[in-house]
Amino acid sequence: MKKTVYFCCFLLTLITGSSNLFAQGKPLYTNPIGLQAYTFRGSWPKGIEATLDTIKSLGVTEMEGGPIKGMTTEELRKQLDKRGIKMVSIGADYNALSQSTEQTIKDAKTLGANYVMVAWIPHGKTFDLETAKKAVADFNKAGKELKEAGITLTYHNHGYEFYPYEDGTLFDYIVKNTNPEYVSFEMDVLWAAFPGQDPAKLLLKYPTRWKLMHLKDLRKGVEGNLSGGTPTTNDVALGTGSIDIPSILKAANKVGIKHYFIEDESPSYLKQIPQTIAYIKGLKE
Repeated sequence: MKKTVYFCCFLLTLITGSSNLFAQGKPLYTNPIGLQAYTFRGSWPKGIEATLDTIKSLGVTEMEGGPIKGMTTEELRKQLDKRGIKMVSIGADYNALSQSTEQTIKDAKTLGANYVMVAWIPHGKTFDLETAKKAVADFNKAGKELKEAGITLTYHNHGYEFYPYEDGTLFDYIVKNTNPEYVSFEMDVLWAAFPGQDPAKLLLKYPTRWKLMHLKDLRKGVEGNLSGGTPTTNDVALGTGSIDIPSILKAANKVGIKHYFIEDESPSYLKQIPQTIAYIKGLKE
């Protein structure tokens, strides 16, 4: 009897151990491969269709971008559809959007985008409370109009919003004072890490507000600040820099990020993008 019990326990241990090993082998990143169009800003002027062919060859099926100079928005949509690429999010200029959402809504509808992203809030030498208050009001207004058109407004952090304020930062102020019905957020992991924030903790701090993500990495040894700027050569292939990408992706999975866009601002993007894609595809839980 004792031998039978011991054997069953041994068998159970083997099964449990095997299942754990199997779980550890599960891919960490299972979403479509997305790309921020700004990555290829040096390529678009040389040929839009050829650039789209290159992007398709990388296995990209989702993009964040918008209209491209040199091609009508209607034709761009046709070229994207032809290659099986969906423009799920478009960028919008803060000032233009705060004045009128009409053109942005038209562009989003033409391209089939469900999200509009604002990546920069105009400000002085430093980002202050008055600027944050104005941004909150502008985002709430524009976000309401976009929602009525079936589109979600997201604000993309850019590093300068993390000035201390009360028991947190001005970024916390923006999150807490924008209406969740009208305003969501896009996490740029480099522009969260560069000013000294922990991107994974920031995702978990506001689990219902994040919808999109920019996947980027920062060169090791670079000292950050609150400027919202750093040389483009400090953008490196994912997994080669200082940012803990696996922990961020685990947190992103928990909060339900909808779409991920690789953004590489370096001059070496054509070399680094394949490295980045191979890295995220190879990550295991």
